[in-house]
Amino acid sequence: MSRYAHLAYTDSVRRVQREQGSASAAARALARPGAEEGAADPIGAQEAAFITSRDGFYLGSVSETGWPYVQYRGGPPGFLHVLDEGTLGYADVRGNRQYISTGNVRADGRVALFLMDYARQARLKIFGRAEIRALDEHPALAERLGRVRTDGRMERLVTIRVEGFNWNCPQHITPRFTQSELVSALPTVRAHIAEVEGENERLLAAHAELTRRNAALEQRNAALDEEVRTLRARVAATGG
Repeated sequence: MSRYAHLAYTDSVRRVQREQGSASAAARALARPGAEEGAADPIGAQEAAFITSRDGFYLGSVSETGWPYVQYRGGPPGFLHVLDEGTLGYADVRGNRQYISTGNVRADGRVALFLMDYARQARLKIFGRAEIRALDEHPALAERLGRVRTDGRMERLVTIRVEGFNWNCPQHITPRFTQSELVSALPTVRAHIAEVEGENERLLAAHAELTRRNAALEQRNAALDEEVRTLRARVAATGG
């Protein structure tokens, strides 16, 4: 996260890090090989696999008045394309027609992306520079990004030149599961439930059998007690 650290660790952030005792760790991130401020972090195989497996991400932009704005973008896995080791892209479709993110990007292309895997408690944060591209001016790109995209009317293309990224620790990420993740996991869960229920039925049957045998033994024991009392009475009657 060499470039990411240079972008995120501003002077005010570094002051807080010193106050809170994390300045040394931050300094090591800034001093890593290739951490010169102008070198972007290349997207590796791990990042590419994570990005293309996501069915949504949070996009942060900032207006010309300085107000930040966060919007969720969703679609089938792979709708956020890795075009090369430094560029992401997706086909933007019609939504509520407020166009806040689009307007912000036109004024200032700097964006932040949060990609979450709630089930595995993982997240990838990305700094980048977004650019809005017209469909008719970039037909080859439109065809590529349109292969996997969000349903709806395509209105524009968005490309993002990655500046830096950072993998976050799993702390405080609440595990959540998508419908598809639950559907894939349910057969195994159902099989386990059926196995447990079957074992429970066998145990209940065994318990019922033991209860029956115990009742029979108690009846037999009561009969023997009665025989003993009868014999003692006979012995007592004969003066023995």
